[in-house]
Amino acid sequence: MDKYLPFSIPETDNEEIQEVVETIRSGWLTTGPKCKQFEKEFANIIGDGVEAIAVNSATAGLHLALESIGVGEGDLVITTPYTFTSTAEVIRYLGADPLFVDIDYDTFNVDPEKIEDVLINSTKNLGKSRDSSATPQNDNTRISCLESRVKAIIPVHFAGLSCDMDKITQSSKVEGERIKIIEDAAHAFPTIYKEKLIGSLDSDATVFSFYATKTITTGEGGMIVTRNKEIANRCRTMRLHGINRDVFNRYTSTKADWRYEVVAPGFKYNMTDIAAALGIVQLRKAWAFQKKRSQMASIYNEAFKTLPIILPPQPSNGDTHAWHLYVIRLRDDAPVSRDCFIESMADKGIGCSVHFIPLHLHPYWRDRYNLKPNDFPNALRAYERAVSLPLYTKMTENDQLRVIEAVREILQ
Repeated sequence: MDKYLPFSIPETDNEEIQEVVETIRSGWLTTGPKCKQFEKEFANIIGDGVEAIAVNSATAGLHLALESIGVGEGDLVITTPYTFTSTAEVIRYLGADPLFVDIDYDTFNVDPEKIEDVLINSTKNLGKSRDSSATPQNDNTRISCLESRVKAIIPVHFAGLSCDMDKITQSSKVEGERIKIIEDAAHAFPTIYKEKLIGSLDSDATVFSFYATKTITTGEGGMIVTRNKEIANRCRTMRLHGINRDVFNRYTSTKADWRYEVVAPGFKYNMTDIAAALGIVQLRKAWAFQKKRSQMASIYNEAFKTLPIILPPQPSNGDTHAWHLYVIRLRDDAPVSRDCFIESMADKGIGCSVHFIPLHLHPYWRDRYNLKPNDFPNALRAYERAVSLPLYTKMTENDQLRVIEAVREILQ
């Protein structure tokens, strides 16, 4: 057998090594000048006046973003079950509950129309709970954002393809107000929606991931971007124990400048300078990485177009897909099941994965909210057929050809 081809390997070279070595030699290893530089350069790429706050994971970023907009005990946050558990678990950190909404089967992204349906139903139920004798409300009746338990929406840009943010924004409006939107862009850098980078839209905050498998990496890490100064300031304070001053400024001051105040029970979510050093170099390569991923996706598309599979959804005209993942779905007429396909690929020395096992199938979410598999039929159907194939910039042409030949052998 040929050497095992893993599902994903990050691409780093001497530039990243030199930047990290320089950081280690500087003597500043935790949050410091490299982190500030990374934040500044990331904000400049997103543009449109955003601020960037570096954190140690996208999970931390989502938690901070929700905390900063006041999500708390008893609130509801709309999101998709077709995501990694971190998207929903941060809601539980705050004592709130996720309100799952099914996906659009074609795109894997949350269905905006279903968001609107859930909002209508939740406000109708709220009205009934206030007055048990009240007559049923009209389907179009809405209750003010201030009165609704739904405090935020977290759309997830699956695989690097943007959600329909215009429709989601429209769906989020209640009585002239807009429910807060926190974008989970863990897969979506750099992704363009209607000529604007994800992160520069009109959402309240956007959170990116730099985990080892992502399109750019810091090993572990994430970034919050927002134009809202109150959100930015709160996230900065809460990412490091609720301290109201920048630790870097205190420790590099040439004057006696040691005092600080703890203004809230914060968290330990800061990014290290070693991680930021990796991010600075990776950020400069982001568009080159995206170009190669897009080319590789096109090669896969051409090679697989006659096979009994559904190819990944493509971006609309003018949009850009980050291609964090390349996810195929086996059709009903495929000669093997999804699980057998993955096993056969492993037998050929090729790693595949499944993104994702929907949250409502996991014991915690299933049992806590009494969820059934068919509660979200599109998510269930997509999951039962989905396979993520290797797609990463360190793959060679021969590596990709090997994947193509294996897929053809199994499915033809």
